[in-house]
Amino acid sequence: MIGPLLPSERGRWARPAGDNRLFLNGMLHVLRTGCPWRDMHERYGKWNSVYVRFRRWAEQGVWDALLQTLVDLGLTDCLVPWFDGLD
Repeated sequence: MIGPLLPSERGRWARPAGDNRLFLNGMLHVLRTGCPWRDMHERYGKWNSVYVRFRRWAEQGVWDALLQTLVDLGLTDCLVPWFDGLD
């Protein structure tokens, strides 16, 4: 449902870009637990890569569009605390 809202990522220097789902899960894990980015579980990938994509998406307005879509669909009851600190 939210896949089309996420920007496609291109790999740099001939390396393929990581999966948006994996990055999104890493971002949500950090937001949900409040852990520092450096302490993010390694199963989500390199913490710095996840953080850089998180910041890029914030600058591009991806989080605003995603949250607005969830609001429009009435699916924000359990997600609002996660996104509250993104401003």
